[in-house]
Amino acid sequence: MDMLNDPALTAFREEIRAFLTAHLPGDIRRAAARATSVFIDPDVSLPWQRILHAQGWAAPDWPAEFGGPGWSEIERYIFAAECAQAGAPNLAPMGLKMVAPVIMHYGSSEQRAHYLPRILSGEDYWCQGFSEPGAGSDLAALQLRAVPDSDDYVLNGSKIWTTHAHFANRMFALVRTSNEGKPQAGISFLLLDMATPGISVEPIRTLAGDHEFNQVFFDDVRVPQANRLGDENGGWSVAKHLLTFERGGKYAPTLIGRLERLRARDDIEPVLRAQLDREAVTLKALQALELKAMRGVGGSAALYASALKVLGTETAQRIDTLACEVAGHAAWADADGQTPADLAVAVPRYLNDRAATIYAGSNEIQRDLIARMMLG
Repeated sequence: MDMLNDPALTAFREEIRAFLTAHLPGDIRRAAARATSVFIDPDVSLPWQRILHAQGWAAPDWPAEFGGPGWSEIERYIFAAECAQAGAPNLAPMGLKMVAPVIMHYGSSEQRAHYLPRILSGEDYWCQGFSEPGAGSDLAALQLRAVPDSDDYVLNGSKIWTTHAHFANRMFALVRTSNEGKPQAGISFLLLDMATPGISVEPIRTLAGDHEFNQVFFDDVRVPQANRLGDENGGWSVAKHLLTFERGGKYAPTLIGRLERLRARDDIEPVLRAQLDREAVTLKALQALELKAMRGVGGSAALYASALKVLGTETAQRIDTLACEVAGHAAWADADGQTPADLAVAVPRYLNDRAATIYAGSNEIQRDLIARMMLG
């Protein structure tokens, strides 16, 4: 934890704070405060991404050779913490944090040259085509069929729970290219243009009233085989590499910001305040583990990704529950009805985050993976 207080990083932290003060628009900050999901609508996230892109900071985790700022791991963590503290919106993760790393790792030089600059600028907005009606946590059961035909694949089937498919112009998808052998052995990884004829998107409304999810249908959709990432029938390895980035990450900075805004209120009864204080201690432990993972100490990237996914999402759900408690008290205390944004969206956020322990591999599956990695 002393890493965060290193005097050598003080100037860097002050540079980030000064930039956020000068360049984070108030309307974007206010819209982010009322977001009910980690996935912020592109009318909020993309303008902020363009501001960061102009500064060279849109992809802090990217290597400098692909357009990243070349920061150290601790500088990236400080940047995330300062953005969370300032109330900056999350950028869409499907492009910048999920498909981009696998394009860097598995993509051809042509694929890298085409896709990475468009992801960085926000020109391409991505969605993830993994889950299907019969393949959720058991992702290897997927059946979206991709049949080779000349230089194309012809796709038939559907994907479900596809976040922001109604906004996206690109999708990365797992498709079935073979039924031979183990189910994992017949899967390929494709990059799709959402404007391709035969693709249709149907909305799925959540309990919170949001239109975040969709079902996507494929009816004789032709995708060039050149859009495959990695080898044919080798998509499972690509997906496992991607899921390391989806599951892991920096949960603590955002959660600390949310919790501290709750703790700053002076109208909270002692029992509830004690619960908030307990979560503050838990978040310090989570932050320490994230810093340990960042340095690669004591475990593999896959082990840390699963552990952080479990701890981060379950902590978020507990904070959601406490926010609803605080919001209930605030509704009585605020006679003028001017409820702060965090509390105004407490219940929708609580409902939305019920899915956090299911998506990206359910937490039960993550615990099983942790046990296998630790015990063999």
